Amino acid sequence: MIPKGSGDRVKTDRRDARRLAGLHRAGELTPIAIPTPAQEGVRDLCRTRGDMVQDLTRARNRLSGFLLRHSVVWRGGSPWTERHRRWLATLSFDDPAIATTYAHYLATVKLRDTELESVEADLVPWCTQDPFGDQVPRLAAYRGVTRIGALCLAAEVFDWRRFPKARPFMSFTGLVPGENSTGLTQRRGSITRAGNAHLRGQLCEAAWAYQHSPNVGVAIRERQQGVAPETVARSWAAQVRLSKRFRQLAAHKNVRSVVAAAIARELAGFLWAEMVAEV
Repeated sequence: MIPKGSGDRVKTDRRDARRLAGLHRAGELTPIAIPTPAQEGVRDLCRTRGDMVQDLTRARNRLSGFLLRHSVVWRGGSPWTERHRRWLATLSFDDPAIATTYAHYLATVKLRDTELESVEADLVPWCTQDPFGDQVPRLAAYRGVTRIGALCLAAEVFDWRRFPKARPFMSFTGLVPGENSTGLTQRRGSITRAGNAHLRGQLCEAAWAYQHSPNVGVAIRERQQGVAPETVARSWAAQVRLSKRFRQLAAHKNVRSVVAAAIARELAGFLWAEMVAEV
């Protein structure tokens, strides 16, 4: 990343060479990670999964909106569970056009589910293979981070050690608050949303797992098999800290997504510390 003035439009080889040499001598060049062809290929497959998740969410929202327009409301708990799907299969409409519309919406949701399952099945072998097979088990030892989620995180970051501290890595995720300060006045607002959107979305998704009390369930225990004891200990310390922090923030915030973003920022720090630690 090379700093550039807004009015600088002169670009020649001689000028660029002198400018790069001066910036390098002053330490003003920011290093970036250049993926290998293998890393870039896995990253593209992970981003395909993200696209499939977005398509599935849109299809579900369309179906829910259609049912709401016709005063058909699900009141049996969380949506898109097996119980909810069985309820959807029992719905029927008297009007032929409405019944056909519902059939198309429901078929689209099922198709998107199948596409997502297919992409995730293609991703599973890469969780244990190069180039990210050594990173996935350590990341997946943390609560809220599944093996596929860990693969997506590793595929977006590549080299964790290029960040000297946790704070630059948090800034890379775009989860730090924006700042508009002047003089002695400091003003901080919503998160910057700068940097890697795929990484930020994965961290926010994992952060929701910390709204519950600390617990090592069957899924986490299975993911922690074969992982170094030091990693397991750091994972438990992160779970205790973030679960407590989630409850504290939720007691003072009306919007829980804001709480999840704050927890995702701290989770990013824990994951960075894990990946730069010696095992």
